[in-house]
Amino acid sequence: MRLKTRIKRHLERTQSPVLLRRELKGLGSETQLSAALKSLLAEGVIVRIGVGVYAIAKVSVLSGKPIPTHPLEVLAPLALRKLGVRVEEPYRSRDYNAGRTTQVPTGLVINTGGRRVTRKIGFNGKFVEYERS
Repeated sequence: MRLKTRIKRHLERTQSPVLLRRELKGLGSETQLSAALKSLLAEGVIVRIGVGVYAIAKVSVLSGKPIPTHPLEVLAPLALRKLGVRVEEPYRSRDYNAGRTTQVPTGLVINTGGRRVTRKIGFNGKFVEYERS
């Protein structure tokens, strides 16, 4: 069975819309894995949202290009949790929900606790910002 087929089967069985490259490490060599992922990217089965981080894709009704099945607001915290980062509610959202401010939070901000994160996660020009507590 080809590696690409095995990766597709893995995507069908998994519940998560986020896929890390290291989850597939046992399926084949680094070179085979790179070729299979590149092929899946070209087919539009997955999209890349970060270094070694992929999301399951669907075809956009508007542009006809592959886009993630879930919004980045859902994918980014899932990817960070899989990478071992504790994700908390950002201060702006916490203050707005508690009624301490009327300023509606905009943009995608993730509170990583005390941990410093430099990883870029995003898609189509929209990237995650990080804040530390």
